Amino acid sequence: MSQLLDGKALAAQVQTELGQVIQTLTVQGYRPPGLAVIMVGDNPASAAYVRNKARACSKVGIVSQVRHLPATTPQAEVMTLVQQLNADPLVDGILVQLPLPDGFDSVALLNAIDPNKDVDGLHPINLGRLVRGEPGLRSCTPYGVMRLLASHGLDPSGANAVVIGRSILVGKPMALMLLEADATVTIAHARRLISLG
Repeated sequence: MSQLLDGKALAAQVQTELGQVIQTLTVQGYRPPGLAVIMVGDNPASAAYVRNKARACSKVGIVSQVRHLPATTPQAEVMTLVQQLNADPLVDGILVQLPLPDGFDSVALLNAIDPNKDVDGLHPINLGRLVRGEPGLRSCTPYGVMRLLASHGLDPSGANAVVIGRSILVGKPMALMLLEADATVTIAHARRLISLG
């Protein structure tokens, strides 16, 4: 038996709750949280994603700053920007929008982000914490899936789960989060099956 889970209601609930928390904290004299997004180039899908993130931040009271750089920007310049944002006390989270244009070393840029500001949960320290079952920043889409399951009272413990795709952004962290919840996980991906026997 299958069940379609609609995440829109949960997203609206989370946004309302987060907005209330931020409003309460700002009334108490704390500054609103800050998110910095670095986008290099003009990938249309990335541009839409970044616009949606900025809109969502505005809705809940997060200060969002988008640094949109041309595709011709040298890697060293983007790395310097990451380091400046790491040191900026008004920036609590940093997101380097993927994919980057050809010629960029995305791993080096992601690894340069302060692990405590790594909102995508892609820094090796945060991925290592996930593997070890320790608290830390998590990749947002898989974390959202786990929240969605919980909101519908669906416990993955003992279930057989199939994750389609093995990307570092979604597939691998999704599999790890399901394993952490005691599911038996199979990962399916695009490589064809080769018999080893």
